[in-house]
Amino acid sequence: MAATVLPPDAADIRRVITAALAEDVGPGDVTSQTVIPAELRFRGVMAAREPMVVCGLDIASDVFRIVVPEAEWSARVTDGDHIGPGTILAEVSGPARGLLTAERVALNLLQHLSGIATLTRSYVEKLAGTGCVLLDTRKTIPGLRQLAKYATRVGGARNHRMGLYDAILIKDNHIAVCGSVAEAVTRAKAAGVPIEVECDTLDQVAEAVDSRADIILLDNMSPDTLRQAVALVAGRAKLEASGGVTLETIRAIAETGVDFVSVGRITQSARAVDIGLDWGVG
Repeated sequence: MAATVLPPDAADIRRVITAALAEDVGPGDVTSQTVIPAELRFRGVMAAREPMVVCGLDIASDVFRIVVPEAEWSARVTDGDHIGPGTILAEVSGPARGLLTAERVALNLLQHLSGIATLTRSYVEKLAGTGCVLLDTRKTIPGLRQLAKYATRVGGARNHRMGLYDAILIKDNHIAVCGSVAEAVTRAKAAGVPIEVECDTLDQVAEAVDSRADIILLDNMSPDTLRQAVALVAGRAKLEASGGVTLETIRAIAETGVDFVSVGRITQSARAVDIGLDWGVG
């Protein structure tokens, strides 16, 4: 990673792991309890089966140690590392029953977060040299917001607002209720937080910038219209392009001169990467 990325809040990590284990284990892992001898110890090697950007190693470690406090964990790579197939991510050892009980939850979280980081990195690489910054969105799996946004940071994106509480984004329905962009912005200023306005047309862009919005979201605009918006705003507000952005289109969008491009699919549609965990006695 180019820079240190702060991890999610420890209490939030614990909440997610606790909920995931309760869902998966329930009253107990009946298979391991009946098939695996209580005294048996396992050693597991976790390895990549495809190229990926690693994310969530400490979280996977926490899963094993919550189930098996005496588990031994040794990471071989670091979150943010881009690795190839066959690379060992980590080794874990301890009582076999507990490790097998924790395995699925640990892998689920590690594969999901690494998938987000990997897809995010692909988008970030398309922006190289443009000066444009990739933003994530609130399109996350419910309950995993902090972890998903950590994964986008690991992939090289910048977080947009974490929720509805830390920034204002005035959308079409807000404008419809207020009657105009200008009135919506005027009302929003009382909150004392950054104000962003979603605009579908250049007329709305002009109204938003005249109302002194901090950021203007240019929704589903063509590259030509984006260039017109950049010229119209002339640096008086930051500009974010959004809507239907793909790996094939993001470069052309960034080259219009917008400051940010937001992509919901990096959290909403990222495919879990393939990570194997092979066990041996010992």
